[in-house]
Amino acid sequence: MTLTPKTPPNPRQDSLIEYPSPFPIKVMGDNVDGFVHAVTFIAHQFDPTFDASTIELRDSKGGKYLGVTITITATSREQLDEIYRTLTSHPMVKVVL
Repeated sequence: MTLTPKTPPNPRQDSLIEYPSPFPIKVMGDNVDGFVHAVTFIAHQFDPTFDASTIELRDSKGGKYLGVTITITATSREQLDEIYRTLTSHPMVKVVL
């Protein structure tokens, strides 16, 4: 009896996200001038239709950090991977969720 090897599942095909779809991303960094602009600039690079009026801001309890929630239109897994890489590599960004 010969067993046919199973093909491993492809996580890119087994996505729970339907594209295109609104996709919120939380970005945290120091509460300094230019931080929100930097996050907005990156959002526009990956979603030309990004609406900056949808940005949500939240200060940390002590005010040292700022949470910025952006909602982009996700068009592919590759786009999401790349925006996360770009955000996390920015020097003003501490955490991306």
